[in-house]
Amino acid sequence: MATVIESIEGHYDVQASSYGEAYIWCPANTVVECDCGQRTVLSGSHTVCSCGADHAALVREALAFLRVSHPWEVDYQEWRRNLGEFLISEEIYQWELSRLD
Repeated sequence: MATVIESIEGHYDVQASSYGEAYIWCPANTVVECDCGQRTVLSGSHTVCSCGADHAALVREALAFLRVSHPWEVDYQEWRRNLGEFLISEEIYQWELSRLD
């Protein structure tokens, strides 16, 4: 019976560059000790041990509770809630354009 040794949730790594920061997604993975004795790092897309045993169900169960949001998710949701404050009607927009002349 294969066992889960460790599960690591998905996360963003920040890499600095000359023009700013890049956020690189690192998917969730889990370390599984197979019946063959080998410890393997498996993910949602890679579930087969080198001996050929498929641990898809075990990996799916181990990673099911690991959900990570995007670093800007909170800011985005706040922007969505306040979206109505920034929108103006077409009539007001046309009126403002006419006042520029």
